[in-house]
This record gives sequence, C-alpha cells and structure tokens, in this order.
Amino acid sequence: MSSSRISKRYAKALFILGQEDGSFITYGKELEEFRNFYTENPDFRNALSNTVYKLEERRNVLNYVLNKSGFCGIVKNFFHLLLEKNRINIIKEITEKYAAFTDEAMEITNAEIITARPLRYDTLQKVINSLKEMTSKDIRSKVIEEPGLIGGIVVKIGDIVMDGSVKAQFKGLKESFKRGGQTSWK
Repeated sequence: MSSSRISKRYAKALFILGQEDGSFITYGKELEEFRNFYTENPDFRNALSNTVYKLEERRNVLNYVLNKSGFCGIVKNFFHLLLEKNRINIIKEITEKYAAFTDEAMEITNAEIITARPLRYDTLQKVINSLKEMTSKDIRSKVIEEPGLIGGIVVKIGDIVMDGSVKAQFKGLKESFKRGGQTSWK
C-alpha cells in the first residue's frame, strides 16, 4: 500500500475521532506542531524513525517530548500508534491529509493566485470574493509572483486552472496564426 493511502487512513481515523468529540481543529494544530518539531530536529527524527533502536527506547524518547508538549491524550496515543506501527516517518503526509479533511469540513478551499506583479489589496480582495462566489466556499489564498506571465493572472484551485495571463493570450494568438490567421478581431 502506498504511503499516500496509508497516511490518508491514519489522518481520517484521527479526524473522525476529532469530529466525534468536537476537537478536530485542536488535533490538527497539535499534529502540525508535532510535525514541525519532528521535521526541524534531525536527532529527534532519527531517534524515533531508526529501527536500530529498540521500540522501548524510541517510546521513551517520544514520551519525554510528549510529556512536555501539553497535547491531549488522544493525540499522544495517536503518536504512540504511529511509532509502534513504524509510521512516524510519514507524519508530514498525515498532517497534510488531515488539513485537507479539516478544510473540507469547514468548507475552505485553497487557491493559488499567480501574478506578474504584486496585487493591490483591494484587487486581491475582489479576486478572492469572485472565487468565493464561484466555489461557494471560503478561500485560503496564496499569492505567487511570476514575472514571466508579463501581465494578467492565473488562478489554480485544485485541478482547475483559470489562465487569464498575457502569456496565455499570446500563446492563443500564436496557435490561431498557425491555423491560418483566423482571429475574432476585425
């Protein structure tokens, strides 16, 4: 089974527990905090992930960190389960899948807004509001500047790409000229 499917199963299980007790947002924050600590501390990561160390030794290291964390019991148990099943090394993927479940439950969608130059605040708000109307969801936007676009805007939401860039318009003109110069201009 691929690590993507495995991470989705673990994330879904914790998410369902969080929904049942109304703590899914807290669980998500604790997952992210642990993932960040795990990622930023190679010695800690090695101590937990390296099966050369006995499970009991790895469990002691995990307990030491978790006892200082203030995480809730269910999340602590979740990390112990990951350690015992040798899945702690996919904590990044699990956290990403969990965040996707949380976004879906809260009706939030991620939009990548790519522009040639920085957008003014009011322009960005208009784009976000248009996307809200189009998707009927709240929008979490990430703005990326890409000077190669020349001008215009590209928006990516999931698998959907809306390309209103000057670069795309030039490409369309080029294709039109290749087909015989037929354009809608008169």
